[in-house]
Amino acid sequence: MVPETKDFAGRRHFLSSWWGWLKLVTGIILCYPFLSFVRFNVPKKPRFIKVEKRLLVGDVHLDPEFALFVMEKEAWAISRTCTHLGCRLNYSEKDKQLICPCHQSKFSPHGKRLDGPAQKDLPVFKVEALSEGKGYMVTV
Repeated sequence: MVPETKDFAGRRHFLSSWWGWLKLVTGIILCYPFLSFVRFNVPKKPRFIKVEKRLLVGDVHLDPEFALFVMEKEAWAISRTCTHLGCRLNYSEKDKQLICPCHQSKFSPHGKRLDGPAQKDLPVFKVEALSEGKGYMVTV
């Protein structure tokens, strides 16, 4: 008995498409470890910056990387890098705001976005008071 050519062609098409899918899935499975290795990011290690300056309540210390604010019960530091394009922020004593000189994004002393093209708030850094009021340790 001679097989029909239509039935034989259907099986051949099925097997060749199945073989193609099997090669594709095997390729993905074999490439996954390599792709996950390439995308791996090493987390940044924290840096400790010592501010050896006595600050009174209400004072602001501007460092190239952060602005340190001191109030009665707490001290905090926020980044001076704008979340829009990375420009260094300036502090306006009159307005009590951090203002970006590039596109005039404005941020509160707590890092909250107030106005401008920036879409994200500023990162807040951990601050610890040194013993005997000798300054502050900022973790960036």
